[in-house]
Amino acid sequence: MPTEPIASDHLLDAQDLRDEGERLSLDELRALQLTRLQQTVRHAYANVPTYTRKFDEAGVHPDDIRELSDLQRLPFTTKDDLRESYPFGMFAVPMEQVARIHASSGTTGRPTVVGYTKDDLDVWADVVARSLRAAGVRPGMKVHNAYGYGLFTGGQGAHAGIERLGATVIPVSGGQTARQVQLIRDFEPDAIMCTPSYLLTIADAFEDVGLDPRETSIKVAICGAEPWTNEMRLELERRMGIDAVDIYGLSEVMGPGVGSEFASTKDGPTIWEDHFLPEVIDGDTGEQLGDGETGELVFTSLTKQAFPVIRYRTRDLTRLLPGSAQATMRRIEKITGRNDDMIILRGVNLFPTQIEEIALDIEHLTPHFVLELTRSGRMDELTVKIEPTAHVPHEVSEAAAHILRVRIKERIGTSVRVQVVACGSLPRSEGKYKRVYDLRDK
Repeated sequence: MPTEPIASDHLLDAQDLRDEGERLSLDELRALQLTRLQQTVRHAYANVPTYTRKFDEAGVHPDDIRELSDLQRLPFTTKDDLRESYPFGMFAVPMEQVARIHASSGTTGRPTVVGYTKDDLDVWADVVARSLRAAGVRPGMKVHNAYGYGLFTGGQGAHAGIERLGATVIPVSGGQTARQVQLIRDFEPDAIMCTPSYLLTIADAFEDVGLDPRETSIKVAICGAEPWTNEMRLELERRMGIDAVDIYGLSEVMGPGVGSEFASTKDGPTIWEDHFLPEVIDGDTGEQLGDGETGELVFTSLTKQAFPVIRYRTRDLTRLLPGSAQATMRRIEKITGRNDDMIILRGVNLFPTQIEEIALDIEHLTPHFVLELTRSGRMDELTVKIEPTAHVPHEVSEAAAHILRVRIKERIGTSVRVQVVACGSLPRSEGKYKRVYDLRDK
């Protein structure tokens, strides 16, 4: 459910600031999507050996794409396809036309490598600028950019969009939290961009030095790069006196800026459908689901030159929703889970965001928690290690832990252990927060 804005006095009417693509009627949008889909499919088939092979194996040719519904005839692209073509096998242009290369961290295998032409970088800056406008950022504002710079797409993608909008970028990157606090105090930014878990770390750091994070100059936070719940949004807004808005993206499709929430509604990111064609599928069968049905999010790029993607399976779980008063383009429900971060515990599917949602509704518990998977004999066990709020008596925090254990059993249907740990003892996010530690092999 959307949350009410807190600092809404800074929001202007985004309708008056829309660019040409955002002003398309639904019929104009669908016609443009078909033209761009046909161009993209031809481009990928002609220039990427992986797509040539997969199309031929599926018995489909670019000429078969005559309407948008023909998209379902095309094969899916998976992260394995990208890793098998490492490093540059999925590029559709000669290397001399590639202006920039980014890559994922590769923590679960080979990194996925993505490339951009100069035109791709222009489109990327445009869609991030759109996202910032939707979030309430305006030309002339100062934006504290605490996304990581380097091979990760977050920092530089956000940076270009801030500049394209006409705002002032403060390129801090991630980490060095004490310095982040000092620069926010000194430079007085209007907005901040970072992961939601790192914004929580920054709020903690303000309080650790005796400062009230609600008294900063920041009016809006544009957060993304990891699943987060509306309960986390409310916690951040309460602690910092801001609007917290969800920006959506992933490296394989573009980076940050594939979509964004409007700060005036906070009802799920609007996907910029003139550049990215979304679908939702049944993750087991691959069948395309209708709007409003929950499944796995799939994207086809419509304007990318260096690294086109056809029906890329994101592993993100959501549903497609109608457009809003702010935009004709469809929205996605806020993503709070992924197929590949799901824990199956004694036959029950569990996501870290479910624990977050329950914990944030219990007095005396904080959003600082990790999940440890262990094995006792043939049985998997899950321990939730969680910090209480400061200066809470031991018996009070233990009572809160008992409530958490009971509610997890009631709402999710499985038993877990809950261990209250000392305040400040768990690692703090400096980017994407690692929630799950699988210790079963140890």
